[in-house]
Amino acid sequence: KISGLKTSMAEGERKTALEMVQAAGTDRHCVTFVLHEEDHTLGNSLRYMIMKNPEVEFCGYTTTHPSESKINLRIQTRGALPAVEPFQRGLNELMNVCQHVLDKFEASIKDYKDQKASRNESTF
Repeated sequence: KISGLKTSMAEGERKTALEMVQAAGTDRHCVTFVLHEEDHTLGNSLRYMIMKNPEVEFCGYTTTHPSESKINLRIQTRGALPAVEPFQRGLNELMNVCQHVLDKFEASIKDYKDQKASRNESTF
C-alpha cells in the first residue's frame, strides 16, 4: 500500500515529496516513509527527534543511492500508537528547534551590530 501524503510543484508538474509505504500484512505501527529530495541532513536529525519518543521502538533511515536525493525513514512503534504520529511530532519538534536556533542567531547578530554601532559612536 503506497499513498502520497504531501505534494510539491516542481517544473510545472505535480511531484510527490513524501510517500508512506506499508508492507502487505503489516499494521500501521511499522511504516516506511520515503522522503524525496532529502538527504542525511534531514534524515539524521529527524531520526534523533523521533527516537526521543519512548513509544518508538525503532527508527532508522537509509539513503537509496548516492546519485538519488531520497531517503527511506522507517518507524516502528510500541502499543497502539500509529507510526505516522511520532513522524509528525518529530517534524514539528525539529521545526521548533530550528526556529529557536534561528531566533538566537538573529538576536546575536543584532546584539553584535548594536555593540559595534555604539563603539563607533563613542569614538567621535
